[in-house]
Amino acid sequence: MEYLYEYGLFLAQALTFVVAALLLVAGVVALGQRHKARAEGHIEIRKVNEKYRDIADAMRAAMTDPAAQKLAEKARQKAKKAEAKAAKKRAKKQESTGGESRNKLFILDFEGDIKASACDQLREEISAVLPHVREGDEILLRLESPGGMVHGYGLAASQLQRITAAGAQLTVAVDKVAASGGYMMACVAQRIIAAPFAVLGSIGVLAQLPNFHRLLKKHDIDFELLTAGEYKRTLTLFGENTDKGREKFIDDLERTHSLFKDFVTENRPGLDIEQVATGEVWYGREAVAIGLIDDVQTSDAYVQSLLEDRDVFEVSWVERKNWQDKLGVAAQGAIERALLKLWQHNRGPHV
Repeated sequence: MEYLYEYGLFLAQALTFVVAALLLVAGVVALGQRHKARAEGHIEIRKVNEKYRDIADAMRAAMTDPAAQKLAEKARQKAKKAEAKAAKKRAKKQESTGGESRNKLFILDFEGDIKASACDQLREEISAVLPHVREGDEILLRLESPGGMVHGYGLAASQLQRITAAGAQLTVAVDKVAASGGYMMACVAQRIIAAPFAVLGSIGVLAQLPNFHRLLKKHDIDFELLTAGEYKRTLTLFGENTDKGREKFIDDLERTHSLFKDFVTENRPGLDIEQVATGEVWYGREAVAIGLIDDVQTSDAYVQSLLEDRDVFEVSWVERKNWQDKLGVAAQGAIERALLKLWQHNRGPHV
C-alpha cells in the first residue's frame, strides 16, 4: 500500500508539473499574440553616396604614403567646404523655386518566399517613398524570387503598379532569379535589368499534391469529405479523386495561366507571349534577346553608374520584434547552424 501511495503521489506531482508547464506556455503564447497585434515598425533610410565615399577614402588611405595622405586630406577638406557651400546655394535655390537640383534614386529590396511574405514590407516602403518622388527621380527594386502562391505575388505586383500608376520611373534589377511570380512582379517595371546568369521567365502555373486514399483503404480507414457546390473541392489529399475532378483542376490551372499571360502582355506588349509563356526559364544573356529584360547588368553596376549624378537612398521597413520573436529567431538560427554542421560533417570533403 505504501508503494502505491508513493506512486500516486509521484503521478500527482508529475501531472501538476505538466499542467503548470502548459499554463505557462499558453500564457506566453497569449502574451506574444497580444504584443504581436500591437507590433509596429519604422522606416530606415541610408544614403548610399556616403557609403561609397567612405569606402573610397579608406582605399585611398591604404594605398598612399603618409605625406600623400596629408595632401589628399587637405584636398578633401577643401572639397568638403566647397561642397557645403554649393549645398547651401542649392538649398537657397530650392527654397526660392520650390524645386530640387539633384534627382534621387530610391532603392528597395524584395526577397521572395513561397507566400510572398515580403509584400507587407514592400507595401510600407512604397507608401513611405511615393510622396517624395519628384519628376526625374527613380525607384530601383532589387528583386530575388523563384515565385510562389498566385494571390501573394499578384498582390506584390499590384503594389509595384502603385509606382507606375503614379507616373514614377520603376526599374527592377535581378541578380539571381525572378521566375514565375517573381517575373510577374518584374514585368510591371518600365525597365528590367539582370545579371548575365540570372534566371528569368517560368511564365507558367504549377500545382501538385499527394493522395493517400489507397493507403487509407489498405488499412480500412474511411475518409469523408462533405461539400456544398459541385466544384467546392476537385482534388483531395485523402479522398478518392475522379477524372471529372482532375479535368476541373486542370481547367483552373489553364485559366490562371491565361490570366498570367494577359498580365505580362499588358505590361510588356512587345513580348511574343506564346514563345515565352511555356514555363521555361532563360538566363540573363538569353532573356535580353527575346525581350524578357531590357539590359544585362548587375544592380551594383547600375547603382554605381548613378552615384555621381543622383542622391541614392536605400529604404527599408524594419518591423519591431518583441522578445518572443527574437527568441524564436535565435532558436531557429541555432538549429539551422547545428543542422548545417551535421550535414557538413557527414558529407565529407566538398567545394
